[in-house]
Amino acid sequence: MNTNSPIAMTSPVGPDFLLTDDDFSKIRSFIHQRAGIALGVQKRQMVYSRLSRRLRELRLKEFSAYLRLLESDPHSDEWQSFTNALTTNLTAFFREEHHFPVLAAHVKTCPQPITVWCSAASTGEEPYSIAMTLIEALGGRAGSATVIATDIDTQVLAKGVAGVFTAEQVSKLSPERLRRFFLKGSGAHAGKVRIRPEVAAMVKFERLNLLDPKWALSDTFDAIFCRNVMIYFDKPTQGKILQRFAPLMKPHGLLFAGHSENFAFANQTFRLRGQTVYELTAGRSKVVT
Repeated sequence: MNTNSPIAMTSPVGPDFLLTDDDFSKIRSFIHQRAGIALGVQKRQMVYSRLSRRLRELRLKEFSAYLRLLESDPHSDEWQSFTNALTTNLTAFFREEHHFPVLAAHVKTCPQPITVWCSAASTGEEPYSIAMTLIEALGGRAGSATVIATDIDTQVLAKGVAGVFTAEQVSKLSPERLRRFFLKGSGAHAGKVRIRPEVAAMVKFERLNLLDPKWALSDTFDAIFCRNVMIYFDKPTQGKILQRFAPLMKPHGLLFAGHSENFAFANQTFRLRGQTVYELTAGRSKVVT
């Protein structure tokens, strides 16, 4: 069979809904415009799997009908559901563990109060790991520290605010950290833990799209965590976001990137300080308010 034939190119990816080339192209365009995510052509099956749930819930029979629904109202709540569906939220407590001792040593030298921005907070494991690190590093002084935790996905933010995790999600934490930072569930909540109130109080969850023309951030930061999110953006989008990070960082601020991300192309703004840890280059340390 010639897989380049018109029939093959417009065949469904799954058994229930037709996803044509035009539909897939529009979806890729929409998510790039809305969230900056550059979906590769190899993501077609993933798109089908995730968005078909929305079609079932809305009782639509084909992707073209769903796309017409989105286009009919640029301000529809369905756009958030669309974005939520196509956002990848892989996270874990103390993921890329080598960053946290660097953060701990850094904040011990910073003037108080400490502010850290976690720009892809997902379900909360990363910002809570940051908060725990601040408590361990600063002791009683951590009470004045703040972690701003933002994400484009409203569903994962709600989970982060709740601060409830399964035993499996915290299984790699040391017994000491489990005792110090979590409350053990009982009864109907057996097998789960909740982040302790004093840790939760340090973390402020907010929705923020890194592509928004204005970011509702009033702080400047001792550190910014932007890990494993830039890989979903093309290079021009990455460059624009990095340029916008610079004036939000305190002169001594650090930028933490993901293990597969390389910001060497932005060497006029940032220079590598350690393993996927960056600092502002000379002349870029002026804080803009």
